[in-house]
Amino acid sequence: MTAKPELSPEKIKEIEEYDRKIFTSDQIVRWCPGCGDYSILAQMQKTMPEICQEQGIPRENVAVVSGIGCSSRFPYYMNTYGFHSIHGRAPTFASGLKISRPELQVWVVTGDGDALSIGGNHLIHALRRNVDLKILLFNNRIYGLTKGQYSPTSEQGKKTKSTPQGSVDYPINPLSLALAAEATFVARTIDADTKHLASILKRAARHKGSAFIEIYQNCNIFNDGAFKSFADKKVRDDRTIVLEHGQPMVFGKEKDKGIRLDGLKPVVVDLANGADESSLLVHDEKTTDPTLANLLARLEEADESTPVPVGVFRALDKPTYDGLLDEQVATAQEQPNAGDMAALLAGGETWTVQ
Repeated sequence: MTAKPELSPEKIKEIEEYDRKIFTSDQIVRWCPGCGDYSILAQMQKTMPEICQEQGIPRENVAVVSGIGCSSRFPYYMNTYGFHSIHGRAPTFASGLKISRPELQVWVVTGDGDALSIGGNHLIHALRRNVDLKILLFNNRIYGLTKGQYSPTSEQGKKTKSTPQGSVDYPINPLSLALAAEATFVARTIDADTKHLASILKRAARHKGSAFIEIYQNCNIFNDGAFKSFADKKVRDDRTIVLEHGQPMVFGKEKDKGIRLDGLKPVVVDLANGADESSLLVHDEKTTDPTLANLLARLEEADESTPVPVGVFRALDKPTYDGLLDEQVATAQEQPNAGDMAALLAGGETWTVQ
């Protein structure tokens, strides 16, 4: 692989002095007042100095690529290089950028409509190839920019301008899709839980490979309160469970509830009334067997009494597509006649037509 460029003492000192302001552009942020995108943007601007300092990345080596949708305004508001691309194709543009410029840290910002409808195949292939991209999927379960049509993640029966009788579609589970595509890092967080959101952004930044983060994001204009039943601060402790590698699955404001397996069915048990903590399911984000991660991805669908998992579902070490391609190119360049166009055109499978 291409060696990471050595930084001068002056550049190292410059990175050490990064703060939130340096990652905040001079553009006026144009989202609806109260939109969850503001929270995500604030945490991104806040954590990027820490990410760059930890990894020794100059600001000019950070790029943000987006598709189409409310979330896709993101590159304008980050004072980094960026590209507002076309509908659903952000992972493809980002893949090309990462392959051609491996020293860059490339972030993709997309929405549930952009990534999971017209962009579905582009997302799947970026994930399965394990391209070193950090993909943030803002999921508000609605089309916001086009004014409130149902999206691929909207619940069945959703009444919108495009489905006045209620949607008959079955919704996509973004995490299940990412896991099926063999993404090496899969996580979920919530726009309103800023501390957790920041921690997940940092984890994704450290990961080498396809990092996929679903962010539950409230659209207060067209789908307000979509996640209120579990994301609201008043109920969050009892309605969500924070996944921690190697730790038993305990949740609740008083840490009095847990998750254990009944066969392959996760069930909630009451620790305060004698349930044995040693029988609880222990989270393992490193296992190559996707069974546990898939069960957790669908946990909220199991029963209304089960909590919604947030955190890292899967984190595997695996060679990246861009790294392997870089090695392949380097090997080819070492071959005899490398760079000889005439030899390339005349070599291999050629025929002479009389």
